[in-house]
Amino acid sequence: MSGTSASEARAIGPDAWPDLPYEEWRDTLHTLHRWTQIVGKVRMELSPWINHSWSVPLYVSARGLTTSLIPFAPAPFQIDFDFIDHRLLVFGSDGAVRSMGLGPITVAQFYSDLLESLEQMGVPVSICAVPNEVVDPVPFFSDTAHASYDPEYASRFWRALLQVERVFQAHRARFIGKASPVHFFWGSFDLAVTRFSGRSAPPHPGGIPNLPDEITREAYSHEVSSCGFWPGNEEAPVPIFYSYAYPAPDGFSTAPVSPEAAYWEAQLGEFVLPYDAVRTAASPDGALTEFLEGTYVAAAELGGWDREALERPPGFRPLVRERGSGR
Repeated sequence: MSGTSASEARAIGPDAWPDLPYEEWRDTLHTLHRWTQIVGKVRMELSPWINHSWSVPLYVSARGLTTSLIPFAPAPFQIDFDFIDHRLLVFGSDGAVRSMGLGPITVAQFYSDLLESLEQMGVPVSICAVPNEVVDPVPFFSDTAHASYDPEYASRFWRALLQVERVFQAHRARFIGKASPVHFFWGSFDLAVTRFSGRSAPPHPGGIPNLPDEITREAYSHEVSSCGFWPGNEEAPVPIFYSYAYPAPDGFSTAPVSPEAAYWEAQLGEFVLPYDAVRTAASPDGALTEFLEGTYVAAAELGGWDREALERPPGFRPLVRERGSGR
């Protein structure tokens, strides 16, 4: 592979679904969680609000995570985490670029350096400096406890996201009703995609730690079948795939799902499939797709969704040109 660095070779090598034991990278995960919240809050502050918080998340990129274009006037910009060269990059549409190395620096330093870089680029911004969806949050500017960065595990996490993104995109493509992008929510630190029935839902009870109930209720204003990938936390230190319905129809929790490793987690109120069961499967794509489609079908059938109007066959592509014309 001429011109390919060793780190790039690892990223595209045979270990496409990397091992991601929580205990080995918990400190890096906790630091990254807060760094992504700082970047995500910049996007949120400078973007018009889109329903269901769709103006808030980050997206998986070919090198890490990105805000995509932030519509700041007069010069839009974007912020990228690069988990190959391990840098944070701010790209201005006027050609300006700022770069910060990713390493063992405190959350407080990351917060200060990023806001200073944006100020130098003519993007003064003030964000809510309190982390969301974490227990006992410490304001970013005071957080000197989280300062870990293991480049190997940052890269592993991104490589896992790359594979999950592929399968989630195929899952989303089979649905022609309203559906979210495949996006990375920095609050809960998970990659998710959501399908909607088109019907309104009862008000969500809220109660998510350090997340305003009005945000939760707006996110769940309509019936959903949602799935995602989550790397774990102290209370549940195992990376998992999950799938849930809101509101959950009668009989949903006892619906048969596969593959065999999938199960109903009563405390979470959702179906769970361990990440390791997917990455070690003979066909990881097949195992994950089986879980995503099976749990969706259970939600849609039991919830009375109009499946004929909302779905299309796998692999559907419109005929955009005559066969045999062009390459």
